[in-house]
Amino acid sequence: MVVGAVSAQVVVRRSERFVLDAAIEIDAGEIVAIMGPSGAGKSTLLGVLAGTVAPTAGQVSVGGSDARGADARRAAGGVVMLGQRPLLFPHLSVRENVAFGLRARRMPRRTALAEADDWLARIGLEGFGERLPADLSGGQQQRVALARALAIRPALLLLDEPLTSLDPVTAADVRTVLREQLADTGTTTVIVTHDAFDAAALATRMVVIEHGSITQQGPVQEVLENPATRFVAASAGLNRVRGVAAQGAWVSGDAAAVRLASAMPTSAPDGAALVAVFRPADVRLTVGAPLAGGWSTRIERLEPVQGGARVHVTDPELAVDVSSVMLARLALAPGACVSLTIDPADVRLLPESSAAARGPAQGILES
Repeated sequence: MVVGAVSAQVVVRRSERFVLDAAIEIDAGEIVAIMGPSGAGKSTLLGVLAGTVAPTAGQVSVGGSDARGADARRAAGGVVMLGQRPLLFPHLSVRENVAFGLRARRMPRRTALAEADDWLARIGLEGFGERLPADLSGGQQQRVALARALAIRPALLLLDEPLTSLDPVTAADVRTVLREQLADTGTTTVIVTHDAFDAAALATRMVVIEHGSITQQGPVQEVLENPATRFVAASAGLNRVRGVAAQGAWVSGDAAAVRLASAMPTSAPDGAALVAVFRPADVRLTVGAPLAGGWSTRIERLEPVQGGARVHVTDPELAVDVSSVMLARLALAPGACVSLTIDPADVRLLPESSAAARGPAQGILES
């Protein structure tokens, strides 16, 4: 196995009710995003890779070494972890912070400080070397922490939601620096994130963990366009509703028998498990009798989104995006009865058992 490649097969029993059981392979230079709901086991897996969490069973190899424990892992494979807090040394200058790891590896002081200056220039902080961390903004501190991590050329960089604590503008700035430097250094990287945007912007592959198990993995675009679970669909901004096949279309399979046609009818046999995937923005909401091909339902709740609201309905459970103007015009509120329709051209039908394996469909994430 080449340096930077990662292989892990681990079991971590956190309690009688939760067990992480996951296997992951990462090629050298690959950037992998790990996503999942809170409590799914993402940070536990990252801790195992870092050597700070001992697995109940299994093994981890970084760069061909299966050394156990944080100290051994760092010594053998050069594993560095960066979280939401930069954790810079407050008494050291910015330059000395970046040079710290290099000095720990016995690099001569003058050479290490020169390398630190080079890294500060690369992350857009040239001339900041003599400042203390307290003199920097949160985004600047996170950039310094990234430079310190990459300066030692780690075999594996672990990022635990590094942008979560930053405001949107600062996060965008740090995200750009992160993307550029990871591409330039070719550092093998694992990013834990709740945000599909970060996964799409930074990673080439996504691993989804739910309830302690990997439920889907593959190229980021393919996973987001072909969600195998409701969590992945919601992360990608899609509806994913379960039903059965009926004469090439999707039906809800209950007494209400909502039917969704697609411009590409399914070849699945009648009664086979089927999922319909479509964007909330593609659903048309009206008040009154259903239009042709539509159905009536009831509003469960409303959530604010930029420029309007996301309307959650029942039977089947799905989301509809409406503008603020429509929200006011129709006086939408929980409990109100509404009608929905969707153009078959906006619906994709996937066999439920193979949703994760299907190739990407064009245009589903276009706005």
